[in-house]
Amino acid sequence: MIPDRRAVDDAGFQGLVWVAGRTFTMGSNEHYVEEAPAHPVTVDGFWIDATPVTNRQFASFVKATGHVTVAERAPRVEDYPGALPKMLRAGSLVFTPPKAVVGPDITQWWSFKFGADWRHPYGGRTDIRGKLDHPVVHIAYSDAKAYAAWAGKDLPTEAEWELAARGGLDDAEFAWGDGLNPEGMLMANTWQGIFPTLSTKPAGADRTSPVGYFPSNGYGIYDMIGNVWEWTSDFWSTRHPEPASHACCIPSNPRGGDADASYDPQLPDIRIPRRVLKGGSHLCAPNYCRRYRPAARHAEPEDTSTSHVGFRCVKRA
Repeated sequence: MIPDRRAVDDAGFQGLVWVAGRTFTMGSNEHYVEEAPAHPVTVDGFWIDATPVTNRQFASFVKATGHVTVAERAPRVEDYPGALPKMLRAGSLVFTPPKAVVGPDITQWWSFKFGADWRHPYGGRTDIRGKLDHPVVHIAYSDAKAYAAWAGKDLPTEAEWELAARGGLDDAEFAWGDGLNPEGMLMANTWQGIFPTLSTKPAGADRTSPVGYFPSNGYGIYDMIGNVWEWTSDFWSTRHPEPASHACCIPSNPRGGDADASYDPQLPDIRIPRRVLKGGSHLCAPNYCRRYRPAARHAEPEDTSTSHVGFRCVKRA
């Protein structure tokens, strides 16, 4: 069952939502290892965008500033030792569903496409006509930071993002409760079918969806789960810190991670810091990636952009 798009006024739909500060339990001990241990943190109140930043909003930023995204610039050879010269061209990672899959190699459904960027989300002659109210994608970390600075905002910390995503339901598995699809209702834009080969969504609905199409969470915030992964400002860490032993020692407004520790150990010659992504995307599926939960987290190199990563901003009090 697909819900009707909820009608909201322009101020609420495009503006900021206040999230009151408090102590909550961040992370989870029940799912992926990088989400553990669950631990209390305290976060001050802040404002957060009601929706991810859209193509329409990002286009206004580019028009005003002339910003050129990472995906639109050719990589520098000095940043990528050993890279084939033919690959040092502007482009971005695009999901393409394969007909069949052999083993876990993600290059069967992810490919670097020259010319793929926020204006051309699937490369080639694709464009964003009819998608101005979809989340902007193919955004690297520096692109998101540049937009946030222009808008007088910032990117959320992981703790801020997770508090906002929970919508007041601290003990629930999902942002809306404990069931993925309560009473058959789809609550977020996630993969329907068998990932990555079979999508059962209607034709044309198997990628991003307009922001606000699915119900908001308890705070009135849309698309915190599914649709697109979202950047946070925290460096990646393989685990959360251990819980404080006393109430007096609970971390306040944590800024998690360390740049050096965030490097990908499988790529020792490429020293690109990784940041935490949150929220899952339209590619998360029960048979493959169950990261459509507030506690879920994922590592993304700062220089990397894809067809399923976007962002939203915060404004601190």
